Amino acid sequence: MARNAWFESVAEAQRRAKRRLPGTVYGALVAGSERGRTIDANIAAFAELGFAPKVVGHHAERDLSTTVLGVPTALPVLISPTGVQAVDPDGEVAVARAAAERGVIMGLSSFASKPVEEVVAAQPDTFYQLYWSGTRDTMVQRMDRARQAGAKALIVTLDWSFSHGRDWGSPAIPDRLDLKTVLRFAPDVLPHPGWLWKYARSGRLPDLTVPNLRPSGGRAPTFFGAYGEWMQTTPPTWDDVKWLREEWGGPFLLKGVTRVDDARRAVDAGVSALSVSNHGGNNLDTTPAVIRVLPSIAAAVGDQIEVLLDGGVRRGGDVAKALALGARAVLIGRAYLWGLAANGQAGVANVLDIMRGGLDSAVLGLGHASVHELSRDDLVIPPGFELTLGADPAAVRP
Repeated sequence: MARNAWFESVAEAQRRAKRRLPGTVYGALVAGSERGRTIDANIAAFAELGFAPKVVGHHAERDLSTTVLGVPTALPVLISPTGVQAVDPDGEVAVARAAAERGVIMGLSSFASKPVEEVVAAQPDTFYQLYWSGTRDTMVQRMDRARQAGAKALIVTLDWSFSHGRDWGSPAIPDRLDLKTVLRFAPDVLPHPGWLWKYARSGRLPDLTVPNLRPSGGRAPTFFGAYGEWMQTTPPTWDDVKWLREEWGGPFLLKGVTRVDDARRAVDAGVSALSVSNHGGNNLDTTPAVIRVLPSIAAAVGDQIEVLLDGGVRRGGDVAKALALGARAVLIGRAYLWGLAANGQAGVANVLDIMRGGLDSAVLGLGHASVHELSRDDLVIPPGFELTLGADPAAVRP
């Protein structure tokens, strides 16, 4: 990677993404529901936790690897599935290639701009994400396609967009790109020639269709067409979650848990893992920061299933804090999208290297030889920091 293309922090990747992307595209990356309090809370809560480093007895070599749902990963950091990635022409395929280069697991959204077959070809260690959307037969067809493509696990996301309003206004995202739309968005796009030139070189416009939801013999829906299907689908019950798990028949991760009672119901439904998540602030605004509710959930079910976390992770130190409080691994979303916007595939790899460097520094400074040795004793936890939702706190303490 050219030195002038390299960046040393996720914050710098975000700054470059903001400069490079049209305002509407960048706005879609940073948007959160209503006032955006949960986005801010996710990030701020990590900063409230401190480390308790050791001064002697450090290990010259550290092992940062682990497994998630039986799949080895060089880092306890997974690519979180995110929808249509118009920040770069290669989109999810570029992300998958970077993930493969760095030995980490790829999460692919069913709302992705690239087909699951292409993504799995770029990174065989791919988990496919599904929403409860459409009929049962439709969902079975989508799971069959992901299974046939070689996806190694299913991620079911149930925490998305119960709240739609945004105080600063939602970014204007077109349903389709035709000449009229191109002309309407020209004032926003033309001041960003780098982004425009990359698409011009690729010979194609940003693809706003959703190929993984294309029905057999039909056309891929637009993003808003797929969103409309989700909106019109009756929300699932725990019996529906159990049915999905049985239909998939393999490793199954439920994403979106913040309450202990939900975590226990997930175990009863037979899930293999769950992710403590508030959808990065795109769920109900003022939902607590995920790192605050992680310890109670890990204490309640962590001896039965794998517990992951997503939301607010911006540094390798954040990864270490999540692991110390009971997470098996974390998923990152906006961080790698900013890397993709800043420098394509190399930018995603750059972000993963930043995560690795920060995590390695934390493991070193805390006197450990492996990420599996991290514990709450490594942290300075302010009084009242941890929250327990949906259960008696005394019932879930270690």
